[in-house]
Amino acid sequence: MSKLQKAKGFKKSKPGTYLSIGTSLFGAVSILKQAKKARLENDKLMLTDAVISAAAVVTGVALLIRELRRIGDDDVLAD
Repeated sequence: MSKLQKAKGFKKSKPGTYLSIGTSLFGAVSILKQAKKARLENDKLMLTDAVISAAAVVTGVALLIRELRRIGDDDVLAD
């Protein structure tokens, strides 16, 4: 098995999915900072960008959670 195949396998594993969720949530911290700065500066365009970015993070985490559930359903040893 090549390193690329191992990396792709990790991405679809439970630990890889948890890592992706954590990374996404860590990115949400900068979005919150951006939103706070936009409110303080009364910058509607920057606030809109922060809201759209937050929606993308929420959607991404939801997709990862769905993937995590699918991985759990495929687990023969889970029963």
